[in-house]
Amino acid sequence: MAKKSKFFLISFFLLVIVFALVYVGVNLTSNVGKSKTEVASEDAGKQLNNLYSDLSINTAAPVKGQIDLDPADIAESLPDISKFPITVNNTTDQFVEIFSSTEKSGTGVDGWLTETATAFNEAKIDVNGKPASVKIRNIASGTAADYIKSGKYVPDAYTPSNELWGEMVKANGVKTQLITKRLVGNVPGIVIAKAKYDALVDKYGAVNVKTVTEAIANNEFSMGYTDPFASSTGLNFLVTALNTFDSSNILGDKAVQEFEKFQANVPFIASTTIQMRDAAKSGRLDGFVLEYQTYVNAADLKSGYVFTPFGVRHDSPLYALGDLSPDKLAIINKFTEFVGQDSYQKAAQEKGFNQLEEYKSELAAVDGNLLSSAQKLWKEKKNGSKPIAAVFVTDVSGSMDGEPLNRLKESLLKGQKFLGKDNSIGLVSYSDDVTINLPIGKYDTNQQSMFVGAVNSLQAGGGTATFDGIIVALKMLQDELAVNPAVKPVIFVLSDGETNKGNSLKEIKGLIENYKVPIYTIGYNANIKALQSISSINEAASINADTDDVVYKIGNLFNVQV
Repeated sequence: MAKKSKFFLISFFLLVIVFALVYVGVNLTSNVGKSKTEVASEDAGKQLNNLYSDLSINTAAPVKGQIDLDPADIAESLPDISKFPITVNNTTDQFVEIFSSTEKSGTGVDGWLTETATAFNEAKIDVNGKPASVKIRNIASGTAADYIKSGKYVPDAYTPSNELWGEMVKANGVKTQLITKRLVGNVPGIVIAKAKYDALVDKYGAVNVKTVTEAIANNEFSMGYTDPFASSTGLNFLVTALNTFDSSNILGDKAVQEFEKFQANVPFIASTTIQMRDAAKSGRLDGFVLEYQTYVNAADLKSGYVFTPFGVRHDSPLYALGDLSPDKLAIINKFTEFVGQDSYQKAAQEKGFNQLEEYKSELAAVDGNLLSSAQKLWKEKKNGSKPIAAVFVTDVSGSMDGEPLNRLKESLLKGQKFLGKDNSIGLVSYSDDVTINLPIGKYDTNQQSMFVGAVNSLQAGGGTATFDGIIVALKMLQDELAVNPAVKPVIFVLSDGETNKGNSLKEIKGLIENYKVPIYTIGYNANIKALQSISSINEAASINADTDDVVYKIGNLFNVQV
């Protein structure tokens, strides 16, 4: 009996050892012949499935909503002009208000016009026997153009970064008088890592927009540029590239075909210059667009990159707008004379302006209507043959109740007008648990109606399980990619606070990194650092908007990314 027991015991241990060896062998050999990427992808798939299966996920009944077929109303979405700071206040009753681009009307190296306008006001200059002054409002050129073109707020004068915006404002029917083609000198350029610059010179003989676009089309150069609807440098690059493709007709078939070929290999369109620079720091980009004044003030760029000018110069033209009184026109002309003095131009040079004076604009003046058409072309063709699959992940926790949720709904309903019809979208909401409000589907009229119905049905209450919502969105996108591998996956997270339920960022950060899905975050009066930490993983934008300007900001974000 003892011998039998001993025999069974030994047999049992041998069996355990055999099974253990088989298990180890299978695991050791299961990845033989697979690349690290394939193994990582399989591991990520297992992790995603495990995390997904542990969640409590609801599926909402589909509800159709009434589609608003009217085009997006820019004027309606623009916030009150007070959202944009006055950096120089008028000191007299007789004054002019000037919209100024941000690189010259801020502070520090970006404060040249702020300081010069302050000096003008302190000089107590009289115009027609009465003391005069100026008011400077710091506002990006593209945003300023939206206010002026829509008629929501028209200042007395406008100094964008370049003349392209002035042409667009004029073409829109706004009475525009060019006071001067230049307040201060600046140049846009492509900033390229030195090693890549040398490689381009070796192969193409020179570096310019023509050789850069050719290298991008050949998948030899990775470059990012900024939103041509909002960024002066982005708009300039778009028009210059189209002109390079066909100078006789920048919107002709040849230019469009070359643009599509080029754009198919552009990995990154940034909503902001900051977002683009962060992507460059990560090593993802060989080059990106920037103004020289910013480049020369950034030590980290000057040491490792080469600046190549392109397009129209950014010489800050000044325009008078509307039917101004003779006194107001006189103030604008006096101000123009004042800032043109040697002392103020030398001060500008110390801040990085008035350099590269030998560079002349490559393009003649471009008609404003043509510029607007170029923007529309970009919107239609920027994704090439790779449509977007986007999941909107919305916070419906208790803290979103009331005005925040109302604005979230409004921003999604108005923002969806910017979504391309070739794309696919889905909607997820989260509080304590996660709800799939709308599965991913082609953004046709039926899906648009379902999206409107799903958004209108959102209700707030409970905790904030942000990362559970992201897990569900990732799973939906991976399932969509299995069916439609050509789509580009994107996630938009709309939230007002930090996670207090479910999984943490630490638990899913590796998963997000592996899938490389950009996660754009929109904060509603939020702790922006918490949301930035999500977006920074795959170099997506994070914007913070209060309830006054979120509709406009989301519209801009969707316009660029979807």
